Amino acid sequence: MAVYDADPFYAERFADFVNQKEQVPFQVMAFTTLEKLTVFAGAHEIEILLIHASVPREEIGKISAVQVVLLTDGEAVSLGGTYKSIYKYQAADCMMREVMECYCTSAEESGSTMISRTGRIIGVYSPVNRCLKTSFSLTMGQLLSRDLKVLYMNFEDCSGFGKLIGEEHKAGLSDLFYYYSLEKYNWVRLASLVYTWGELDYVPPVRYPEDLNQITAKEVADLVSRIARESGYDVIILDLGQFGKKAAEVLEICDAVYMPVQEDCLSAAKVEEFEEYLSACGHESVRKRIQKIKLPYHSSFGRRDSYLEQLLWGELGDYTRQLLRKQP
Repeated sequence: MAVYDADPFYAERFADFVNQKEQVPFQVMAFTTLEKLTVFAGAHEIEILLIHASVPREEIGKISAVQVVLLTDGEAVSLGGTYKSIYKYQAADCMMREVMECYCTSAEESGSTMISRTGRIIGVYSPVNRCLKTSFSLTMGQLLSRDLKVLYMNFEDCSGFGKLIGEEHKAGLSDLFYYYSLEKYNWVRLASLVYTWGELDYVPPVRYPEDLNQITAKEVADLVSRIARESGYDVIILDLGQFGKKAAEVLEICDAVYMPVQEDCLSAAKVEEFEEYLSACGHESVRKRIQKIKLPYHSSFGRRDSYLEQLLWGELGDYTRQLLRKQP
C-alpha cells in the first residue's frame, strides 16, 4: 500500500498505524513527492494507492496500482471517473475500514486470500443468566490484547455494547453473516467491519436480534474457523449469548471454553442439563474442555462510559489475570 500526501507527517503517521495492524497484510510506504512514488511504482507492485485528490488525473494514471483511492480534505464526495474517495482527516481505524471497503471488490474478483497461522479460539458460554459472562469476556480481551492481536465477537441478541462504549457502528456482525451467506466473505471484508476499542479489535454485534436466526450454528463455526485461519489474529474470543443448546456446535471449534456459573440450585440445574445434552448429542469432547469459573461480583462502579476500563482494576480484573497466568 502506497500513501502519497504533501504533508510528510500525515503520510508517515498513517503508514506507522497500518503497519502495526497485523491483520492488515500490507506493507505501507509513505511518499511525499510524486517523483519518488513514480520511481517506486516502476519497480514494485502497488496493491492500493492512497493519493491526495489534488494530484492531476493524468499523473495518477501513470502510476500502476490495482486500486486507487483519493484522499480529500473536505467531506468525501464523488469526484468523477473511476476513483473512490475518502476523507483524510478522520480516525485512522475508521479510514482503514473505508479503504478495505473500497478494496473489497477487487479482492473478491481476484480471489485474494490471506494465509496465516491459525489463531486460538476461546469460547465463553453459560446456560446461566446474569453470570458476568460478557464482563469477563471483555476483561480477558483487554488483558490479552496488550501482547497479542485479539478479536472479540459478541453473539448476544441485545448486547448493549455500542451504548456502553458510546460508538455508532455503520456495520457489524449482521453484515458479516450476509456476506458469508453470499459466499463473498474474505479477510478484506472482515477488515472493513472491524472496529478498535483501546487495543482490542471487535466486530460490532448484530443490528437486530432476528439476524442471529439467519445463520446456523454450523455456519457460525465454519465462519469463525475461517477467520482464525486467514485473519492474522492470535486470539478470537467468542461471547456466546442466546445460542442455547446450539452453542455446542460452535464450542466444538474452541481451543478453550470458559463457563461462568452460580452457586444457587437453579443455576446448577441449568448447567447439569446442558452437560447432559452435550453427552447425549455427541459433544462429550466439549464437555471435557469446559472450565467452570465462579466470577467475583464487582462492587459499585462509576459512570457507564468508563465501565470497561474499571473492569481491569476491580476484583474481576484481578481474578482474570490470575486465571490467564495459569493457562498454557
